[in-house]
Amino acid sequence: MDKEKKIDIINKFARQEADTGSTQVQVALLTERINQLTEHMAANRRDYSSQRSLLKLVGQRRRLLAYLSKQDVGQYHNLITRLGLRK
Repeated sequence: MDKEKKIDIINKFARQEADTGSTQVQVALLTERINQLTEHMAANRRDYSSQRSLLKLVGQRRRLLAYLSKQDVGQYHNLITRLGLRK
């Protein structure tokens, strides 16, 4: 992911001016990285190290989404609709 794309995602999902570490921003960045790795895995089926990395990122995103759903259900639903995730 290039720097401009990362800054764009952070600005889109930040809750305040200098917010780079909130749950929403982390989930959005993980989703972008997961999408990139999914495209890579479609072209490179036998890249097992990337496959393992993809599974780790999906698990991390799942844990962050579970935390967010326990803390604030409204923001959880807003985030998954904005990212196009199914739940």
